[in-house]
Amino acid sequence: MLPKVLNLEPKRKDVILNAALKEFATKGFDDASTNVIAKESGISKGLMFHYVNSKKNLFLFLYDYCTDMINKEYLDLMNFDEQDIFEKLRQSYLLQIELLQKHPWIFEFIKITATTKSDEINKELEGRVNEKLLFCQETMFDKVDESKFREGLDVERSKQLIFWSNIGFTNQILEDIRSSEITELDYDNILAELDGYLNELRKIFYK
Repeated sequence: MLPKVLNLEPKRKDVILNAALKEFATKGFDDASTNVIAKESGISKGLMFHYVNSKKNLFLFLYDYCTDMINKEYLDLMNFDEQDIFEKLRQSYLLQIELLQKHPWIFEFIKITATTKSDEINKELEGRVNEKLLFCQETMFDKVDESKFREGLDVERSKQLIFWSNIGFTNQILEDIRSSEITELDYDNILAELDGYLNELRKIFYK
């Protein structure tokens, strides 16, 4: 049965879900506090459990909710046939930014589900293996047009350097989203910054 939180108006629902995502993502299932989630949501603990039934049900619901959202709003929209590494990164960034603006802790939450210490939760998650997410992790950048790279470069190491250099940019965007009180991001500015960094990387690694 779906939790009652889904029946709330979107802004109120997102406040509760984001508070839960942050708490689980930063502390894991075992150490996460429902008191903190309720307080961050601006509601009583009793009302929170009226909406979500239990901590376990909330965690599992969030896993299903987040993987479904990542599939529909990210993976299903990615063009995995694109072989220019910088075009693929650009596409990936823009889709992730859309998701992160709505749920800033969504990707960290998905990562933490793989390391939870709870046997009860792990048993539940065994039946929820998301093949699409696994496919993305394994093949996201397998298809790359290596002919575009400058001669003499170790392409595999170059790809790794490109990924590392872009982690900093992603983290900066994420920090801005989490710390900003502005509800709408300046996409034109973000896009200009992103294209600027990607163009500099092209100069370094491409012919």
